[in-house]
Amino acid sequence: MDVGIESINAYVGQACLDVNTLFRARGLDSDRVNNLMMKKKSVGFICEDSITNAVNAAKPLIDSLSQSERERIELVITATESGVDFGKSLSTYVHKYLSLSKNCRLFELKQACYGGTAALQMAAHFMAANPFGGRALVIATDTACTAVRMTYAEPSQGTGAVAMLVSQDPRIMKLEIGASGCYSYEVMDTCRPEPDMETGNADTSLLSYLDCLSGAYKAYKEKVQGVDLINSFNFFSFHTPFAGMVKGAHRKLMRENCELNPSEIEDDFLLRVAPSLIYCAQVGNIYSATTYLALCSLIDSASVQSPKRVGVFSYGSGCSSEFYSGILMPGSGQLLRQHRIDQALTSRYELSMEEYEHLLNLNSQCKFGTKNMHVKISDFESIYRKTFEGSGLLTLRSIDNYYRHYDWS
Repeated sequence: MDVGIESINAYVGQACLDVNTLFRARGLDSDRVNNLMMKKKSVGFICEDSITNAVNAAKPLIDSLSQSERERIELVITATESGVDFGKSLSTYVHKYLSLSKNCRLFELKQACYGGTAALQMAAHFMAANPFGGRALVIATDTACTAVRMTYAEPSQGTGAVAMLVSQDPRIMKLEIGASGCYSYEVMDTCRPEPDMETGNADTSLLSYLDCLSGAYKAYKEKVQGVDLINSFNFFSFHTPFAGMVKGAHRKLMRENCELNPSEIEDDFLLRVAPSLIYCAQVGNIYSATTYLALCSLIDSASVQSPKRVGVFSYGSGCSSEFYSGILMPGSGQLLRQHRIDQALTSRYELSMEEYEHLLNLNSQCKFGTKNMHVKISDFESIYRKTFEGSGLLTLRSIDNYYRHYDWS
């Protein structure tokens, strides 16, 4: 039975900031911009959170379904490290605002940036074991922590979500069920020990990512007979904290498994990896959703006229990782381009540094555990009119005794 991603879409925010502008304003070492390979980062508003991101990513997928098809969505999984409640799942709000059937499993899971892959694998195995067909909705959604100003982490942090419908009709990517290698262990590389804090050791995180890539691919090879890094995969899609990190990871993996010189490795990177980095370099790290933003970038950018195998590497701090493979289907690019992610990126409002600081200050007023809050559009009205007004996107309006109220802009 074929199982995999039937449709996929990304929400990349309504505003962005040029990374070079941020480097200059913060007095950061400009030589490190090239190492990041970042261009812009998506910036959230106080009227946005992980719930609005999730709904705005998923709604175009749901709108494309008939009513009877909507009613066959039997599972909704949200993956995030930006939850709004220790008990109540984001999926309950998502389920409500997408008007899905009440005959549905709803839950949320967390494992840093690996969460999106954990959700996808769980949904895929659910569908593989389901004799009645149907669909599962998986949404990886995250928002950047606002307490990282004046650090080198700030330029790479984005906001957004990726939604996927998983079914027995994988028109985007057919998963090769069982063809995966996992590699995980406890490490204190990055974490969010408090709602408004993201901390850790950047060097430890980099080394753990590289170690897990090697370990997960080795585990994959032990399961899949005859696999060859050069000949078995047409493309790669890696978790992308920043594009420069993926380039270094690809180089290390190639050196460990292939006899190629530096020039040949660079050519391979440009051919099989670079297409997946285009969107990530314009959005930044969106944590649980980043691996799948990279997949969207690959599908939108590469030519898939016949089935193509992609090697996917997912990493989440703490840590958990997996290398698995799927088959991109002919026509996947045409299906994805209907959602116009590239146009959404180019149409974002580009913030000045003063506007960026203003939005961060507003966002800090709505922390985890906020009991009561009313979003005052007047606090950012000029930007709101250029971004959300009339867009039909879901926005946060207020929090009343912890309960969140949303409306369509």
